[in-house]
Amino acid sequence: MTTSVLIPHLADAMVRVTEKAAIAAEALAGRGDEKAADAAAVDAMRTAFNAVDFKGRVVIGEGERDEAPMLYIGEEVGTGNGPEIDIALDPLEGTTLTAKAMANALAVLAIAPRGGLLFAPDTYMQKIAIGPGYPDGVIDLDASPAENITAMAKAKGVDVSAMTACVLDRPRHAEIIESLRGAGARIHLISDGDVAGVINTTNPATGVDLYVGSGGAPEGVLAAAALKCVGGQMQGRLIFRNDDERKRADRTGITDYDKKYDLHELASGETVFCATGVTKGGLVDGVVRNNGLIETDTLVMSSADGMVRKIKSWHRA
Repeated sequence: MTTSVLIPHLADAMVRVTEKAAIAAEALAGRGDEKAADAAAVDAMRTAFNAVDFKGRVVIGEGERDEAPMLYIGEEVGTGNGPEIDIALDPLEGTTLTAKAMANALAVLAIAPRGGLLFAPDTYMQKIAIGPGYPDGVIDLDASPAENITAMAKAKGVDVSAMTACVLDRPRHAEIIESLRGAGARIHLISDGDVAGVINTTNPATGVDLYVGSGGAPEGVLAAAALKCVGGQMQGRLIFRNDDERKRADRTGITDYDKKYDLHELASGETVFCATGVTKGGLVDGVVRNNGLIETDTLVMSSADGMVRKIKSWHRA
């Protein structure tokens, strides 16, 4: 069996991994303790990984080894039997959302054959992303937000006023928001969770056409892995605020600090992406506990066959 076959074959196992992490995190939802919720998700995800027959290596994780006791960058997980797989993960995307029992917290991961995901340092990244159906090159990270949304509207055959851009609600994005509104587009602001923000562009039901702004580079790789499954477009460029962040890039083998990465450089291999809801959100429902059963809702995608599906599971409490 080749690696390309083994990647989608691992999809069901990865669903179980994100389900376990989501269930563990949700038990602490609304309790005001971000660190405890994140730690519970990390521990559950690591335990679930170690029951899977593969040679897993974390390339996007909770941080470098000195900063993260579990699921650190470079950590090996799995039984050690089976294919060599690289993993990008965020056991709890939305720690604040979970602590406050707010919507859209997720347990997220992506896998690819060894070397198939960008080994991104824990810095910020400029990002622009759209879903499928547009001609190649319709967006450009170096163009203004207004120029990008106008080009998309033209390609779609609609007025700019019919377009919606998703932007993380941060002061640093004031100019982006002004540019988009100046062009006549609508803005959908989100408080946290830019992986979900990018994925919203893939689902017509969300009404989101474009995601643009800066956020974590690791989350950028996760989002790229999801977009690759459905044929979207994405560009990213790392942002370095100080020499320490440049040294982090050096340790991952990145030497061109100004490089503009496209989707297939962020996720070069075949990918599987899984996201299980911790709290209820637009992408998936959150964990529900009822009469001794725990219900989970997971979005899973595979680039090998373009498969996108939602999985409802019930677990004994």
